[in-house]
Amino acid sequence: MIEYPDLQLYIGGAWRKTRSDMPVVNPATEKEIGRLPRAATSDLDDALSAADEGFRVWRRTAPSERAEVLRRAARLMRERIDEIAHSITLEHGKPLPQARLEVIRGCEFFEWDAGEAVRTYGRVIPSAHGTRYIVHHQPIGTVAAFSPWNFPMSQPARKIGGAIASGCSIILKAAEETPAGALHIARAFHDAGLPPGVLNLVFGDPAEISGYLIPQDQVRLVAFTGSTNVGRHLTTLASQHMTPVLMELGGHAPVIVCDDVDVRDAAVMSANRKMRNAGQVCTSPTRFFVDEKVFDEFVGIFAERARALRVGDGMAAGVEMGPLANGRRVQALAELVDDATDCGARLVAGGRRMDRAGYFFEPTVLANVPSHARVMGEEPFGPLAVINPVSSLDEAIAQANAVPFGLAAYGFTHNAARADRMVEEVECGNFSINTLEASLPETPFGGVKSSGYGREGGSEGLHHYMTVKNVSHFMQIEAASSKA
Repeated sequence: MIEYPDLQLYIGGAWRKTRSDMPVVNPATEKEIGRLPRAATSDLDDALSAADEGFRVWRRTAPSERAEVLRRAARLMRERIDEIAHSITLEHGKPLPQARLEVIRGCEFFEWDAGEAVRTYGRVIPSAHGTRYIVHHQPIGTVAAFSPWNFPMSQPARKIGGAIASGCSIILKAAEETPAGALHIARAFHDAGLPPGVLNLVFGDPAEISGYLIPQDQVRLVAFTGSTNVGRHLTTLASQHMTPVLMELGGHAPVIVCDDVDVRDAAVMSANRKMRNAGQVCTSPTRFFVDEKVFDEFVGIFAERARALRVGDGMAAGVEMGPLANGRRVQALAELVDDATDCGARLVAGGRRMDRAGYFFEPTVLANVPSHARVMGEEPFGPLAVINPVSSLDEAIAQANAVPFGLAAYGFTHNAARADRMVEEVECGNFSINTLEASLPETPFGGVKSSGYGREGGSEGLHHYMTVKNVSHFMQIEAASSKA
């Protein structure tokens, strides 16, 4: 029988407990499944010291050797997929098949970054005889990284992979609600031979840890995935020390549905994707703007699929959607639904907490939602879809851009001109046409406006973890003097 892991901090290549700990709760049962150690200031000091030593070694390690460690760790995680997925489902609640896919996705991030590790090319700039201008890319230093609870393994993988491939050391504060995914990553890198101190894993009070780590001179980059409000706070804190940031923040993804597509295919695909991970995805399709000629049909099919979803404990066979992460999310969704209906929205499906143990909320569909309803401007981060009719593509694009967020957006059309207009005019970092996939290892991922700064993944994925150094080299001192 697979058991939930013994949770520990990982600092300087060694595992440790602390005097203070906190519970980890299974959201499907509301029962405690583990105790998580809380890092004290002394633990953070040890992590900083270990990261400094790790960086001294790792920055001088050949990129090909870094790549091999990344690949070995990924192989170990693939071999341990059942154990890791079991842990993720217990602490997060998502169905076990989805947890297995998350492990695979995390491994793909590491494998892509392993390939990119040997391709951080510089360049030689053409110059006069006896002169060389050379551009180098060098690892930025120690990274303070913060990952969220919604993807316990693949979200930490993005930051760990980028840092390690670039030659940096990293101190990761992973989510306290879902710590096991990051712990399994640390185990794999430990077993893959990563030098001590290159990867350090801590848990504890988020404000205390970020407030202590970010001002440290040694920390050269802050990488964060989470809410826009927290991202703004961390960016402000980092700016006081001229520390660069990599921010992947909240979204409120629009979906534009034109009248030239198969309505059933688009609606079923949309409902399935909206309820993935119980809607707790920053790229989750949420605000649907549907051509009025196919609006009623789209709403009916979408709601039918939402009502048919099997909701339950992610360990049970056939379950398609698990619980929300905690009771706070349940309350937040209930308030958004009540506000929308008070404003005149039509509740087509769901809308309530389910009458059972665990943080379960019905797959919910709201239609004809007025623009002043809170849910039109606030990311629900749950299984709640808003579907509104539009009379033109102009109106759809205007509605899509009517929020301060710009992470992911989607469009359904077979008309090339319409597709081109949406690509050009919808404000987002990731636009997908006739698919609801917004992020792959080989493509750059990030937002615009209040959805963040910088990119993870793709050939751009290592850029934020490196500095650019220009070298001007005159072959003779006399040649340099004659230029004065």
